Amino acid sequence: MKTHWENIYDTKQLHEVSWFQPMPTTSLALIEMLGLAADAAIIDIGGGDSYLADNLLTHGFEDLSVLDISKRALERAAARIGDAAEKIDWIEADIATFEPTRQYSLWHDRAAFHFLTEEEALAHYVKTASAHIKSGGYLIIATFGEDGPLKCSGLHIQQYSEQSLAARFVQSFELVKTLKDTHKTPSGTEQSFVFVVMKRK
Repeated sequence: MKTHWENIYDTKQLHEVSWFQPMPTTSLALIEMLGLAADAAIIDIGGGDSYLADNLLTHGFEDLSVLDISKRALERAAARIGDAAEKIDWIEADIATFEPTRQYSLWHDRAAFHFLTEEEALAHYVKTASAHIKSGGYLIIATFGEDGPLKCSGLHIQQYSEQSLAARFVQSFELVKTLKDTHKTPSGTEQSFVFVVMKRK
C-alpha cells in the first residue's frame, strides 16, 4: 500500500489527483463551527499535501499534525508551506496500524477512512480514534457516499451513508452533524461525499 501511494505522489502533481481542492471549504466551515481554541491539538488523517494545514495555520491554529502513508506527499506539503512547516508535526504512518503518542482535540479525515475495507483495519481505526480524541473533542470524517465512486486511485473503497458512517463510531461518540457534499475533480467529474461530525463522550 505504501508503494502504491508513493508512486501516486511521485508521478502526479497535486492538481492532477482526483481529490484535489484549491480550498477545503467544507472542512474549514465545519472546523470553524466547533469554535476550537488556537492551541487545540488537531490531526489531519491522510492529509497528504492538501491545503487544509496551510489554511489552519492562516486561521491561527498552533498545534497541527498531518499524517500520511506517503513520505513524498508530506515532503511536498512541507516544501509548499515553507518556513511555517516547522510548526507542523509531519507523521509518516499507515492509519491502519498507527499508534498515536498523544490525544487530540480534533481528528479530521477527508477521504482516508473509505480506503479501509478489512474489518481488522476498520476496528483498529475506530479504537485508535476513540482512545486518542480527548473527552469532549471532535471527529470530522468524510467518505464517498453510497452514490459515489467504487474505486479511487485504482483501489477499491467502502461507500457509506451518513447513518452507516456515524454508526461505526457511535459507541464512543455522539453525533453532532451530518451533511452531503459534492466534490468536483480537476477533470470535472462530480463525486458524492458524506461528512459526519461527532463529539467524544
